[in-house]
Amino acid sequence: MSMSLRDQLLQAGLVNEKQTREAERQQQQQQQERQKLPKQQRSRPSEQQLAVQQAQQAKLARDQELNRNKQHKAERKARLAQIRQLIEQSRLPKGDTGEYYNFVDGNKIRRIAVDASLRERLHRGEIAIARYDAGYEWVPAATAARIRERDERAIVAQDSAADTGHSDDAYQAFGVPDDLMW
Repeated sequence: MSMSLRDQLLQAGLVNEKQTREAERQQQQQQQERQKLPKQQRSRPSEQQLAVQQAQQAKLARDQELNRNKQHKAERKARLAQIRQLIEQSRLPKGDTGEYYNFVDGNKIRRIAVDASLRERLHRGEIAIARYDAGYEWVPAATAARIRERDERAIVAQDSAADTGHSDDAYQAFGVPDDLMW
């Protein structure tokens, strides 16, 4: 069996026991320092590592924002498709009498063909006017409520007297004189 270098040096008398123990102790210290070194590097990242981490965080935040925007666009597109489908399935035929109902859409006055029955149903609050593509369509009040859930701006006009009760409620206490002539 071969002897270690330490044992061979001891036998030859080139080193003594104290020197070998000192060499072993130094060797163990160096080994411990090598094991600690990577831990210190992990606890104190270099500037380059910090820059890489910041770049990754910035990219992650940008990606999340892009995903959020894409998701909002997809949701909006789905809501518009649902509104279009609701209007197509439940729209009422427009009047053929040549009469028009004028209403305000934003800051413009628009008009839609109407007959007497549609006008009366609108006044009672049974139907509403909804935006559809570049025009307008008559829809039942139940459909208008479902459309309003998806987009408040899609319903243009519904009789306000039907929505708020009766518009003349504040004047009910005042009687109309019998001798009033129009």
